[in-house]
Amino acid sequence: MAETYDFPSDLLAGQEELHQVRAELSALLKRLPWSVVPLDGFSDDNGWRKVERPASPGWTPDEQAEVEKLRRREHELAVFVTTHRFWTDVAAPKRVDARTGLKHAHESRAQETC
Repeated sequence: MAETYDFPSDLLAGQEELHQVRAELSALLKRLPWSVVPLDGFSDDNGWRKVERPASPGWTPDEQAEVEKLRRREHELAVFVTTHRFWTDVAAPKRVDARTGLKHAHESRAQETC
């Protein structure tokens, strides 16, 4: 059975925000055209599978700014979570298990409130 860890509230909050920012960024990127700059569509069936892309109008400056803002925040949160002082108190052989526990802590808390 996996060990449970007493994660500090700021670390839990940082990890939760990181999940949210990544989900928001992923949803935004799925909505945007496939190319940042305007490009013609293409079709290529010379590889092991056929690849087709419609013409891309590119991203607007606002869309580019939103992606950049989310990527920057994702980076800040990833650095915060991975360099948090909590990890110095966890024995090196247990850090992977603890990190996995942190990534899934929001799932455990959601199940407890149901």
